Order: sequence, then C-alpha cells, then structure tokens
Amino acid sequence: MSEVMVKGGGASGASAGPPAASSAAGGGATAATQSEPDMKGWLLKWTNYLKGYQKRWFVLSKGVLSYYRNQAEMTHTCRGTISLHGALIHTVDSCTFVISNGGTQTFHIKAANEVERQSWVTALELAKAKAIRAMESDEEEEDTAANTIPSEELNLVVRELTVRLENLKTCYDLITKHGSALQRALNELESGEDLPNKTKIVSERATLFRISSNAMINACSDYLQTAQTQGHKWSKMLQHERDQKLHLEEMVEQLARQHSHLEQAAHRHRPNATTSASDDEDNEFYDAQEEGGSVASQEDSSFILKIPVAHHHHHRRNSNDATGSSSEGEDGNSETQQVLVVTDNLDNMDVTDRISVNSSQALTPTLSNNNQSTKVARTRRLRVPDKPNYPLNLWSIIKNCIGKDLSKIPMPVNFNEPLSMLQRLTEDFEYSEILDKAAQCKDACEQLAYVTAFTISSYSTTSNRTGKPFNPLLGETYECDRTDDLGWRCVNEQVSHHPPMAAQYCEGRGWRCWQEFTMTSKFRGKYIQIVPLGYAHVEFPATGNRYTWRKVTTTVHNIIVGKLWVDNHGDMEIFGEKSAKGVKCHLKYLPYSYFTRDTQRRVKGVVMDNASQVKWVINGTWDSKIEIAPVTSTSGSAENPVFKTGNYKTAWNRRLPASDCEKYYNFTTLACQLNEPEPDVAPTDSRLRPDQRLMEDGKWNESNGEKLRLEEKQRARRREREAEAEKAAAEGRPYPPYEPVWFDKRKEDGTDQLVHVFKGTYWDAKAKQDWSKSPDIF
Repeated sequence: MSEVMVKGGGASGASAGPPAASSAAGGGATAATQSEPDMKGWLLKWTNYLKGYQKRWFVLSKGVLSYYRNQAEMTHTCRGTISLHGALIHTVDSCTFVISNGGTQTFHIKAANEVERQSWVTALELAKAKAIRAMESDEEEEDTAANTIPSEELNLVVRELTVRLENLKTCYDLITKHGSALQRALNELESGEDLPNKTKIVSERATLFRISSNAMINACSDYLQTAQTQGHKWSKMLQHERDQKLHLEEMVEQLARQHSHLEQAAHRHRPNATTSASDDEDNEFYDAQEEGGSVASQEDSSFILKIPVAHHHHHRRNSNDATGSSSEGEDGNSETQQVLVVTDNLDNMDVTDRISVNSSQALTPTLSNNNQSTKVARTRRLRVPDKPNYPLNLWSIIKNCIGKDLSKIPMPVNFNEPLSMLQRLTEDFEYSEILDKAAQCKDACEQLAYVTAFTISSYSTTSNRTGKPFNPLLGETYECDRTDDLGWRCVNEQVSHHPPMAAQYCEGRGWRCWQEFTMTSKFRGKYIQIVPLGYAHVEFPATGNRYTWRKVTTTVHNIIVGKLWVDNHGDMEIFGEKSAKGVKCHLKYLPYSYFTRDTQRRVKGVVMDNASQVKWVINGTWDSKIEIAPVTSTSGSAENPVFKTGNYKTAWNRRLPASDCEKYYNFTTLACQLNEPEPDVAPTDSRLRPDQRLMEDGKWNESNGEKLRLEEKQRARRREREAEAEKAAAEGRPYPPYEPVWFDKRKEDGTDQLVHVFKGTYWDAKAKQDWSKSPDIF
C-alpha cells in the first residue's frame, strides 16, 4: 500500500493560495493536460521515505488525481495517481480530507483553510461522478464496438447514400410541383373554353409529371442498388468477423482444455498424487481432500515456516503501512526467519484434547443464555428449493470482460446463488463457537490461536461453493438474529457503491466483531481472482483484547472449461491491539501446486507473544480441520530455531453439508436459513430483494428482469444525487455525500482514517418498527 500525508500550503516563497483552475503547461505521464484540468495547485505531501513534508504539484484531470515534484515534471514523471471512479473521499475536519482507492493507495490532504478544502472536495466528487458515467457508457458501447465497420469506409457510404437520398427528395418535390400543375390544368379543362390551348397545356404538364416520375423511379433504383451492394458487403464483413470470433473462441477453449490435460498429467506423475479414476476429457481434475482427514500425522504436524522478523507497522491505519510502500520508493524490510516446528510425544496425545470446540449440535435449537432463558428457538428450514437446470455457457457471457472488475460485469442470475454478499459475509460466523471458546481463554496467545482458527473456518464453504452472490444495492441491509440458538446477532449494510463496500457488526457471547469488506477482482481468462481489501476486527470486552486481520486472496479456476474449483492462498497477519498489543500470528495459506508434497489446501502458522517468541502453532487445512498446539521447548540457533510442541487439540472441525447439497447450490444448513423469510425486518433487508427471491423460487427469467429493473433504479438515484451535487457546486454551497443509515463514518484514534462504526440504533428501530430512515431501494 502506498499511503501519503499531504498538507496545504507551499514552501517558503511558493504560492499557497487556492488551487488554480487554469490549464497546466505540458502533459503528465498519467494526468494528461491536453485539455483543461479540473483543479491544480501546490500542496505539501508527507513522504514516508524522507519522514517529512515536501512541496508537491497536484493536478486533477480526466477523473485522475496526480501529483509531481514540480510543474516541470508533468512532461515526463508522475509520482503517484488515484483513479477517482472507484475512490473513497472522506472529509476528516475543517481542513483535512482523505482520498483512497480502496486499499492500495491513500492520500491524506490538508488544505490551508476550509474554503480551499471544500473547493477540492467538490471538484473531486464531481470528477468521480463524471468518471463513473464515462466508465458505464464505455461498457455499454463495448459490445457493439467489436463489429463496427471502419469509420472512413462508413463515412463514404453514408455520404453516398445521403446524396442519393437528396436526389430522391428533389424528385419528390418535382413530382409534387408538376402534379399540382397537372391537377390545375385538368380542372381548367373541365370548363370547356379554349379547349385546344388547354389541351396543349395539359399535355405539357403530363409530360413533365411523367419525366419527374421516371426520375423518381431511377433515383429509387439507384438508392436501392447502392444500399443492397453495401448491405451485401457489410453482411459479408459481419459474417467474416463472426467466423473469426468463433474461431478464436474455439482456439481459446481448445488451449484451455489442453492446459487442463497437461495439469492432469502433471498431477498423475506427481509423487504423492492420486491417480484420476476418470478418462473423460471434459472432467477437470478437482483437488478435493478426503473429508474429515486429520492433519496430525507425524509428517504433517512437523513443518518449516518462514515468518517476517520485522514490519513497518501492524496496521494500515498508520501513515506508513505495513502492506506496501509509498509511490516514491519507501524502504521496506522483507527479511524473513525460517523456523522448524516438530511435534513431541505425538503418540501420547490426550484424546480429550482432540475434541473439537464446535459440537455437532451447533445449529440445533437451544435455550438462550440470557435472562429470557424460557424463550425457545424458532424452527428454521433445513434446505432451499432445488436449483433448476438452465444450461448457459459462461464463456459466451464473460469472454468480452477479460481484465474488468468482477463487480462491474453484468452477469445474469444463472451464475449467481440466491444470497446477497451481505448474507455471504454473515456465513463467517457459522463456527462462532470458536470465538465463544476464545472468550474463555485467559492467555492472549492461546486466545489468538482460537481467533486464528475462526478466521480460517470462514473459508470452509468456498471449497465447493462457486456461485456468485448478488451485488448489494447501495443502502441494502441484512440482519441475522441468532441469539436464541447460536448466541449472536449481526447487522450488515452496503455503505458505498463505487467502490462496493459493506460494513458489518456482530455481537456474541463475550465478544464483538466488525469489519469493512471491499475487494478488487479481475477476470484473467481461465480464472477469476478476488483480493479483499477491508479489515476485520474482533474484541473481547472482558479482557480488552482486540485482534485485526485482512482476508487472503481467493482464486476461482477453470472458468472456460472443466470443473470450477476454488483456492485460497497468501499470507495473513493477525495483530493484537489494545490489551493484546504486541501479540501476533503469522499464517500462510499454501497455494495449490501439482508438485508439492504438502497436503493440499494446507494452512500453517505460529502465534508469537509481544517479545516475538513463538508460543502456539497452527496447523491444518482450510476446508477440513485446524489443530493448535502449545510450544513446549525451543532449540537450535537464533537464525533457525526449532520449536517442539505439545499435544495437538482440534480448534475447528468442519461440519459436512447434506449429501444432496449439490441440488441446492451446495448450501450448508446455515446458508439455507439466511434467506428464509422473516417478519419485521427492515424494508431494505436482502430477504426482500425481489430478484433474489425469484431466483430462489426457480423463476430465473423473471429474476433477470427484476435484476435489470433494480440496477436501473439504482443508476437513476445516483444520477439524481450527481445532478444535485453539480447544482450545489454551481451555487457555491457544499453538498453532503451519501451517508449510511445504521453505520457512521468516524475518525480512528490517532489517525486520519475514517471507518464505518455501528451506531447501535438498528435493534431499537426494529423493536419500534420505525423504518422511516430506510431508503426505497426495491
């Protein structure tokens, strides 16, 4: 991440007035200045690598905010940019505002005064609105652009047809004129006076009318001939383009299939591979583990792990973020330490230690643990209607979307599952009993070990769930109150549309959890990659311990051909805060490999105390089981330590879904209950989405129609806000940006970062059934 601090004003002798609106000389590498820029001016920028403020020249042009060392650099070197179409713009105080593109770059800017700050914020908001409109317009025209005839040839044909059309109009005017004259002559002929002279006039008029009619017929023939000639030519060109396109698609699919066969061959020759039982060329190898297998074998319980020995900072809220460096080359310490973990006394493992903290009755109704202990849990459904068989070629839909953000691809519901992303986020708490166990831990390191197991458990459903959740509408909410049986309740709200961002708050037995979820995603042809950008937090009020993490990358493979399968991979850092400050966990999700001897879908990691000493070991697979063990002794050198662990105990064990779950989207029991109709929810609740409900009922054609209607309604609301913002800017008054209903943007302590904090008013509003603040989105 590149995060910079900018303050208004110039260096000594530099102009520090309001940003100019005149044209800048030259053109930047990123912010082209051929046309008039929206804003430009001097500001002071905090550079992490120099640890100080430096004067910089900022230019806002064509929906991109760029900065340079000085004006002269605009001809050759751009120091950093943020594209505004997906940016978040926050006002912190009277002079300070923050611009972020969702996680990879953040600019902190402080203007000299409130007027200057407002002028920049207004210009940035308007530029963002224009960039979004331009992006959507380009996407709408993209489908027709592939078959467009070259502009020069098209212009020639249009000019020729225009000339012939003008000839037709001239002939029509002549026929009208001579026809009227002929009619008058015929009327005069009826009077019977001076018949020879009048007969001569009628003959002349009829001759002119006949000549004009012949000219009209000839002009029509010429026009028709030209149109037919060009139409035949265009038809041939179009057919050629279609043939070329189909040929290219066949080549791509053939390459994908050959690639799949090579992967299968590589897997069959891998030393620890399992021979495939199928010879069907269309069956892609799917790297599923045997369900429920233990990882606590002597081979798997001992492993080598590289952990970072130093980080810039623990959290993205600091100005010099641990996840990246500044665009001007901030130094980063990537030094790692290799550690060896071995298990001691594995054969004497206490069986009771291996019992999972999540019992089989986790989703079985129980009595509430609060004062209203007599309340009996409601009976909930155990499945949803079967998925209808509507075959559709995914490649035919997304072949023109390579490189685009997944959230902006207009997909039909055929590739969705009947759940919103807000509901999918709620599935993170399917194994909330792990947090219940963590809340009982007195030791922060052991508590973090259970928190780590909880973060891993949220990936268990991705192993066989390849359906795309519905993109929430701006202002859409989802509540899930399971205090009567699972002991927790949560509220989710879509708080931003560009970029898409959801805020979530959940409270349970001795813990509370919240997160801002946003992501970037790209379709790369054979796979789709999803990179989460938001951070999640869990806090235990009894001890004041808080832990923060960000999710790892998820990749969906075999988009074109073969069976879809999902892999989660990357490094995850979980940091302790407040009372647990200094405690941390380094976790590694191993990417799928055909040649590794490691167990596939393997996750391994270590928990360290505030002295960076390893205290607990994490080991398992993200789709089956996670086991944890305390470190009993340390040996080896400081550079290559060896940690011996005690007995492993199971911190999480996956509950397998029903055997026929493939018939209904591979849903777990909790997933089946998330969209179950429930009374008294907010009118913006995901359960009330008509397109999602129609899809669950198997009415996919009607669902697609409703989906288009809702998306157009959302665009219309956005256009209204943009028009109001432009009007306010023209009148010189501020226009308040969109504000969520149940979450509030607040400044974090010690930083300029704004985060969405739950207001705590939702459950009171539900009790009173006061939904007056809820917008009309459905």
